[in-house]
Amino acid sequence: MAAHRAQWKGFIKFGEVSCGVSLYTAASTSGRIAFNTINQDTGNRVRREFVDSETGKTVPKEQQVKGFQVENGQYIELDSEEVAAAVPEANKMLDIRAFIDCHSIDDVYFDKPYYLTPSDRISQEAFVLLRDGMRREKVAAIARTVLFRRVRTVLIRPHGKGLIATTLNYDYEVRSSKAAFEDIPTIKIDGEMLQLANHIIGTKIGTFDPASFDDRYEEAVAELVKAKTEGRSLPRKKEVKVSQPNDLLAALRESAGVQAAAAPDKPKRTAANANTGRQKAARKSTAKSVVAIPQRKAS
Repeated sequence: MAAHRAQWKGFIKFGEVSCGVSLYTAASTSGRIAFNTINQDTGNRVRREFVDSETGKTVPKEQQVKGFQVENGQYIELDSEEVAAAVPEANKMLDIRAFIDCHSIDDVYFDKPYYLTPSDRISQEAFVLLRDGMRREKVAAIARTVLFRRVRTVLIRPHGKGLIATTLNYDYEVRSSKAAFEDIPTIKIDGEMLQLANHIIGTKIGTFDPASFDDRYEEAVAELVKAKTEGRSLPRKKEVKVSQPNDLLAALRESAGVQAAAAPDKPKRTAANANTGRQKAARKSTAKSVVAIPQRKAS
């Protein structure tokens, strides 16, 4: 991580053992395509200004302060020093409170991942001891510390040669799934549809390879910009057809490569095959007549 600057440096403590650690951002959005807001008439970029909601006058940066609304239109001013002083003392200590099963936390609580590494040579042995101990016991660690002026709960897990520290959302920040799912009806699906669905899932079993997933949005926007620059026709949005309940079984069969059982189509009657049919009927009738005539015995 020498090419990257540590976002935070501190210590991690388990029992009476502690070591220095450095925290690095594991995911970044800096590589995404970004848009600028421009004036359609002039083609120039526009800049953002803060305007007083009552007077309509521009407020310079030095006059902008934080405020908390206590009543409608009534605010308490809080400057940056007051906010910083109110934050619990940041002692730069990742204090491990407990070791838990790696899969015991619903990932809806996961916020942002960071890489943890030893911050110096002296800390390497204790760092490796913690990493290998957790890996052997198949556990993760729950720790708390102050990160970026907030008290954060952090999930720490072994990852390769280092550790991953994932900040966790607080319970009040995670919305209940009950309200989101309450309108989903109870539907029992079994028989052929469920078997076909299981078959399709079975044919798609694989492993997660991040390199195999492209950012289709970024590619599409880049292609759009290129097309407009070159004066080419723009791509059209493709319609997605939602499977209707009465077509669901047919869609499953098609996905699974299964043809629905159906009676063979009757051949169309033409003059040629009609004549052939009459000839077959005549032969069949003659055959029946021959069989029906008794043979006389020679006298």
